[in-house]
Amino acid sequence: MVFNATCEAYDNPVAFFYNKTGKPISSDWRAQDFVVVGLGLPICIFIILANMLVIAAIVINRQFHFPIYYLLGNMAAADLFAGISYLFLVFHTGPWTIRLSIKEWFVRGALINMSLTASVVNLLAVAVERHQTIFTMQLHSTMTRRRVVLLIVSIWVVAVVMGLVPAMGWNCVCDLNTCCTVAPLYTRSFLVFWAILNLMAFFIMVAVYTHIFIYVRRRSQVMSPHTDQPNQHNQTVISLMKTMSMILGAFVICWTPGLVILLLDGLNCTQCQVLKFEKYCLVLAECNSLVNPIIYSFRDGDMRRTYRRILCFPWRRMSQHQGSAGIRFQPVKVGAPPEKNASSFETLPAPSLLSF
Repeated sequence: MVFNATCEAYDNPVAFFYNKTGKPISSDWRAQDFVVVGLGLPICIFIILANMLVIAAIVINRQFHFPIYYLLGNMAAADLFAGISYLFLVFHTGPWTIRLSIKEWFVRGALINMSLTASVVNLLAVAVERHQTIFTMQLHSTMTRRRVVLLIVSIWVVAVVMGLVPAMGWNCVCDLNTCCTVAPLYTRSFLVFWAILNLMAFFIMVAVYTHIFIYVRRRSQVMSPHTDQPNQHNQTVISLMKTMSMILGAFVICWTPGLVILLLDGLNCTQCQVLKFEKYCLVLAECNSLVNPIIYSFRDGDMRRTYRRILCFPWRRMSQHQGSAGIRFQPVKVGAPPEKNASSFETLPAPSLLSF
């Protein structure tokens, strides 16, 4: 990390910055600390397991091997990373914060920043992909897998860079007058930049999806008088767009309050009582990584069936092993004709089409 080693605050503990900005910090366990750890730990574990299930479903089911699903899988990877980041935060918050070094505190903040940036940039990529695909009258993008991989790698490069910006110099370690309250080692200018950048990204994504919805609805109205049956392609496109809009809506709802708090703190709003709402906004942001897997399973029948295949796989293997361990004799009816090769193996049902 790039710090000015000659500045007077470099060797100070984290508690020094908290006391300087007026943010409470204590080595004693309080009731709210027990609540944060008690609720945060199971939620983080569920976030990690649920998003691992989403990624596994997209890898296993060949119907999901399209650019839009690869980007949704990357979104699940960002949520998985967010779950790991929150888990790290749970064990480095409350009374544990006072023991952190400056470097450890910046690592804690960088993980949260990376997960948010990865989610925002990934949603922007999905919005651009949907806009390009739908306006060229296609259901799935024609992007090659190589381009999709390069896009995903670029998303994470941007996330890592943005996460490391404060640690690499844009902080208040050597300029204590610019320290903010919510994140006592960040400068107010960085919080303003960070909040406005993400809020602008939210606005752009909402505008893009609104434009797509208006286009699809107008096209459906134009085509409806010329056909007696509903256009399956348009219905699938609209259903997929509803799913993506639910994901975007949940993201905006969960993250906007926290970004507004950061913006107010960056603008040095002393009457806004940002510390009073900080914890609630953090919990709400954490819930976003929990909501997305639920949206996937609620909106997509194929995703639900793939979940069941994955979750029931150990029991299915066990039952197959037990069934092949012994010999089963079937009663033979007297006078009945001999049965043809009693092969009662059931073939798996053919995978259904996209069921968004």
